[in-house]
Amino acid sequence: MTSPEAVRVWRDGGRLMPTSVGRVFVRTGSGTGPAVLLLHGYPSSSYDFSRFVDDLGGRSWIALDFPGFGLSDKPRPHRYSLFEHADIVEEVLATLDPGPVAVLAHDMGTSVLTELLARDIEGALSFSMERAVLGNGSVILEKASLRPIQQILRGPLGPIAARLANRPVFTREFAQLFSAQHPLTAQEAAAQWALLSTARGHRIAHLLTAYLDERVTHAERWHGAVRDWQGTLGFLWATGDPVATTAVLDGLRALRPAGAVIELPGLGHYPQIEDPAEYAAGARRLLGIDPE
Repeated sequence: MTSPEAVRVWRDGGRLMPTSVGRVFVRTGSGTGPAVLLLHGYPSSSYDFSRFVDDLGGRSWIALDFPGFGLSDKPRPHRYSLFEHADIVEEVLATLDPGPVAVLAHDMGTSVLTELLARDIEGALSFSMERAVLGNGSVILEKASLRPIQQILRGPLGPIAARLANRPVFTREFAQLFSAQHPLTAQEAAAQWALLSTARGHRIAHLLTAYLDERVTHAERWHGAVRDWQGTLGFLWATGDPVATTAVLDGLRALRPAGAVIELPGLGHYPQIEDPAEYAAGARRLLGIDPE
C-alpha cells in the first residue's frame, strides 16, 4: 500500500543504519544537549513521537525503530527480545556518539529502558544516561490490563492470529487504546497500519509480543533497576490508559517513592498522539528542560 504523506515525511527525514540485526531506522533532530533519546512501544514505532519532537525546548533528539517495527528490518525467523533492543540502542548511540543522553520511553520501550538502567547499575552501559522518564507501559505486568488480542498473540494461537491480521481488525483494536475525548483518527490509523504492515510486519505480531513474557521472567532485575538506579527518574502517565493503568503507576511509585510524577488526566495509552502539547510539557519538566 502507499504510505500516507505524514509517514513519507517522517521516513525521508531519517536513515537506515546498519546494525548486528539488520538495518534500523533512525531519525534525529539538532539542538542543545543532552540529547533526548525516544524509545517507542508495541506495535508502533518512532513515528509516535513525531508530533512533539519540535516542542522539546530546543533539545537535540534521537528516535529509532526497534528491529521488527516501523521502518526497520523485520527478520524472520527471529527471536525478538528486549535485551536485543537494548543492545541496538547501544549500537546506535555508539555510531551517533551524542554524548550524555536523557531517555523518554513509552510502552514496550519502558522495559528497554529498565534494562538500560540495570546495565548502568552494573557499570556495563556504554553511554552516559543523565535522566530517564518512564511513560505509559506495563512495566509491572501483573498490575496491567492486557487486551484480549495481546493474550492471544502470546499464546499457542498467536501465529494464527498474526496470519489473520488485517487493517480493519488492527484499526478496531488500536482505537480501543484512545480516550473518548481524543479518538483515533482515520489519518492516524492509516499511518500506523502503513508502518506496521511495512515488509509484512503485521505477520510477525506474535513474535514481537515475546517481550511480555520477558517482563515476567526478568521482573526482579527490571523492577530492581527502577528502585535502585542512582540517576533522576520520573514518571509521565496518562491516567485514562486502559492497559497500563494507574495500578501500574501505583506499583512504580511504591518501587520509587521519591520519583517525580506528572499525571495526564483522561488521556489514553498514546498521550503523545492524543495531546502532543500536554505530553511535551510534562516531558520537558521531567527531563529538566523546563525549570520546576
